[in-house]
This record gives sequence, structure tokens and C-alpha cells, in this order.
Amino acid sequence: MKVFRNICRILIGMVFIFSGFVKGVDPLGTVYRMNDYFQIFRMGWAMPLSLFLTIFLCTLEFVIGISFLLNLGIRYSTWVQIPLLLFFTVLTFFDATYNLVPDCGCFGDALKLTNLQTFLKNLALLALSIPVFAGRKKFKSIVKSFWQEAILFLTALAFASGSIYSYRHLPVIDFLGWKKGDRVNQAHLSPVKFYVTYKNKITGEEKEYLSPNYPWNDSVWMSKWVFKSQRTEDPNKGNVLLLRAEDLNGNDVTNILVDNPDYQFLWVAWDLSGTNKDAVLKILPFYKEAEKDGHSFVCLTSAEKEDVERFRLANGTSFEYYLADDVVLKAMIRANPGLILLKNGVVLGKWHYRDIPSYKELMNGFKQH
Repeated sequence: MKVFRNICRILIGMVFIFSGFVKGVDPLGTVYRMNDYFQIFRMGWAMPLSLFLTIFLCTLEFVIGISFLLNLGIRYSTWVQIPLLLFFTVLTFFDATYNLVPDCGCFGDALKLTNLQTFLKNLALLALSIPVFAGRKKFKSIVKSFWQEAILFLTALAFASGSIYSYRHLPVIDFLGWKKGDRVNQAHLSPVKFYVTYKNKITGEEKEYLSPNYPWNDSVWMSKWVFKSQRTEDPNKGNVLLLRAEDLNGNDVTNILVDNPDYQFLWVAWDLSGTNKDAVLKILPFYKEAEKDGHSFVCLTSAEKEDVERFRLANGTSFEYYLADDVVLKAMIRANPGLILLKNGVVLGKWHYRDIPSYKELMNGFKQH
């Protein structure tokens, strides 16, 4: 039984460490998902607390994982782990039943699970937690009590500091589809495959075909078989989130941007009303130098056309504004605003507005390579 309890303890610890880390390393992404829940439950008043709650909960989850994995203070950490796990199990039950939020983000963007898979994962963790909680007094650490508390406190401090750093800059590990080196133009993506399943009306036999390679134009065959289901195989899924950009008149300009053989600067500000004002002042001289060298510099936003015009006039910006979906823009870069540099559809670099170098520094860096 002792061996079984320790196996359960280690498994729980590893899951909690992984879950806390992948969310804590991308706190803004976790904030977005938390806000989705607040909107669903009509708790808009809680949105200003999203960042604090994100860093607190991710830190707590990571520290619990360290506690379990290293057998530090198990007697006390189980009293926190069980209620926390129960809360998320109930929440994911409603997710699995009613699909409240399509992606709960329990493992951030590092590992995608369906709502049902997330609920079943939490049930499995609860099952593993029972023997650990029941035998919590039997776990003996080789580390003295004072040092156990010190290790866990320093772990919490270091993790929370790292999470704040990732929020104020960019995630130190990027799990998104627009990280440096990714190809984001559609021309080089693999084709999506569509499969259809038909069922024989008489025998009940089912056959799957790669569309359109099935006898859809054979009236005799169609009279004997009935469509049952369809599935899609997208070899690009999870690798890149496709951008669709339009000018203020609704014309698609995506290919002009992502297929540009020259340097293409994308200043991403999904929410113009919340855009950092100092960043706007900082980017203006950058834009002028890029334009002088003949490089394209545009702003991508999800704002309404009228808001774009007001922002342009208020800040004296003369670069082009293009519209895109806010979900895509948030996934492209965790900053509002942030700068992305493309060339031939490949991401050469991305910068939080706090870290955007001068135009000369940036270009000299690429010339040296």
C-alpha cells in the first residue's frame, strides 16, 4: 500500500506541475480563458481580478505539484489540493455537459483536451487523491519541517515572479502557432482531407470514403446508402492559427501581408482602446524609418472601423490599419500592442511593446546574421 500511495502522489505531482507551469508561463492566455468563464457566468465585475487570480492559482497549482512530487508537507498540501481539484472537477463537469467554454485551457496551449477529456482527467486525479489523502499522515519527508516550508515558499516566489515576467514581456516558452521560425502563409500548408461515412440501408454496413472519392453520382448506389457522418483531417491543426486580414473596406489583404518577400512589420493591437499610449509614441519613429527603407508596416486590430479612425486621429498615426479576428490576434502575440516581423511567410521575430528595439538595432541584428 505504501508503494501504491507513493505512485499516486508522484503522478498527481507531475500533472499539477505540468498544468501549473504551462498556464503560468503564458499568464495572459490564461487570463483570456478565465474571462471567458466570467462572461459565461455573468461575472463581469471579476474581470479586473483575472490577472491576480491567474498568477495565484497557477502558482498554487505548481507548488502543490512540487509538494507532492518531492514529498514536502503532504499532510497540509492535501487539504488544499482536494478542494481545488473538486472545484475544477465540478466546473469541467458542466463544461463537458453544456460546452460552456470550447477550450477550458487546463493545460494552456501546450496540450489541447476536449471538455470531456478534461473532466475524465479530473476524475482520475480525484481517484488517485483518495489514497494520498487517507494516508497523508504516513508520508515522512527526509527534509525537516522548516526547510520544507522554506522550499515551498521560495518555489512560490520564484514561480510567481517568472509568471509576472512572462506577462510583462512575452511567454518564455511559446506554445502558440506564431512563434519565431514558424511558417504562417497558407500557400505552404498541407491540404485538408474530408472523410464521409455512409451506411447501407439494408445490411447496416458502414463505409468511409475520402471525399470526393465515393460514388455520389451513382443514383442506384445512393438509393442503397445513406450519409451518416463526416470527419476532417487537418495536418496543420495546432501548428499555425491562420490569419485573415481585411482593409477597412472589407477587402482581403491576407496574402499581401503573409506572402510578402520583403520584411513585413505587423503591429498587433487587438484592442485599440486598451493600447498602451507610450507604445504608440515609441512605434511612430520606428514606422517612419521602416517606411523610409521601403518596408511594409501595418497595424492589425479587431476594433470597429469608427474606432480605428478615432484612434488614428488622436495619435497621429499614418500607417495602414487592417482588421482581423481578436482571437487570432491574441494568439499571434501576447501583448497589446506587440510587434511581429515576417518575411516570405516566416516569423523572424516578435516583441512585446516594452521590448521593441529601435529600428536600427533590429535591422542591424538581422544583417549580422
